Amino acid sequence: MAAQPQEGCALLLGEACSAPGASPPGIEAAQAGIGAADAPLAAPGAGAVPAQRIRLIWPCLNVWEPTAERTRRFRLDPREQLLAQRWARERELQVLGAAHSHPCSDPVPSATDLALAFAPTLQLILSPLTDWEPACWWLEIQDEERPTPRPLRWRMVD
Repeated sequence: MAAQPQEGCALLLGEACSAPGASPPGIEAAQAGIGAADAPLAAPGAGAVPAQRIRLIWPCLNVWEPTAERTRRFRLDPREQLLAQRWARERELQVLGAAHSHPCSDPVPSATDLALAFAPTLQLILSPLTDWEPACWWLEIQDEERPTPRPLRWRMVD
């Protein structure tokens, strides 16, 4: 029997952009459902979602205990997160959010993802159920305590 894949996780380092296409190459994320790439990032009844430019993906180790549960749970070492934040600040970048995998489910923020998120934040979720195509989400607090996920479109920028 083949081993089940472990959850994967990485921090997304980059910057919020005043306008899509305004900064160096990377992965751009913007609110879904808006016309042109340079259109304002707002939706009826919701606040604006800042365009995000991911410049670096910082891979992280899974330190979840017990080890046997790492196929469905991920815990980032806080020291690793602090190191990434310090490294990003020194380069005028910030931690925009996290990328992680759902090895056995759709790339949609789970109840656990929402409970553990520090909103507002960007989430990229990958799953074999969608051929590892990333799904991009903006998590923000609106009227409740738990973040509300909003789908974002994303694109590679040369």
